[in-house]
Amino acid sequence: MGNVGRLLAAGGRALAGRGLTVRSPLPGLPEPPVALVYRGPATLPGCPEAVAALLKSSRWGFDVRYVGPDEDLPLTRRALAGATLYAQPGGGTLKRGYRHLKRHRDEIRQFVHSGGNYLGICLGGYLAGATPGFGLLPGDTDQYIVSSAATVGSEKNTVVQVSWRGRRRTLFFQDGPYFWLRPEAGADVLATYPNGTIAAMATAFGAGRVGVVGPHPEATDDWYVDAGLPIVDRLGTDLGCDLVDTVMRP
Repeated sequence: MGNVGRLLAAGGRALAGRGLTVRSPLPGLPEPPVALVYRGPATLPGCPEAVAALLKSSRWGFDVRYVGPDEDLPLTRRALAGATLYAQPGGGTLKRGYRHLKRHRDEIRQFVHSGGNYLGICLGGYLAGATPGFGLLPGDTDQYIVSSAATVGSEKNTVVQVSWRGRRRTLFFQDGPYFWLRPEAGADVLATYPNGTIAAMATAFGAGRVGVVGPHPEATDDWYVDAGLPIVDRLGTDLGCDLVDTVMRP
């Protein structure tokens, strides 16, 4: 969320940098699955392009297409019907983002409930929740920075440590969410913050799957440089691809 997109004045730079090695495609795919990436007023320059690059680097060989009010392909029920995955990138505030997207709430919910997949990063993770949001999670979201014993206390661009499948990693972070689950709710928890709250997970919604993450695994080294942060030893693209794989392989 926030001003991370403004740091990427040239959105195309989100496609560059370390960590975007294209992985070997899965055998047996008859044709590339279509992934729609939202690009419009509910996000910021650079964020959609970084998510698109992450998806293209995955082993699924996605045919990535942008959707939004100023794109050749608008976000509609018809566009979603031809897609396998819909990705909601990071962006500005939750209030502003939902104001632009609430008109699409029902069609996004129907898309996932009918078997589609949703990927939400930072703001896209918040929007998967319910207060406000698309209501795709068996629980909800809140700001990590206001959670008990949070290791980050500011909305400024920074890094955060997570435990991803038991391994400690450092990721770009800007006021991202944590996720909480209702009792007995089922989910694949991929990562937690140091205070034990959920940083990344995948869960079912109807016949579809939802993958959400609070930090930015798609961030390239340009993000760190533009934010005046030390570049981490290992970028998070492999973690982003792990989340994509978990969503695509229930």
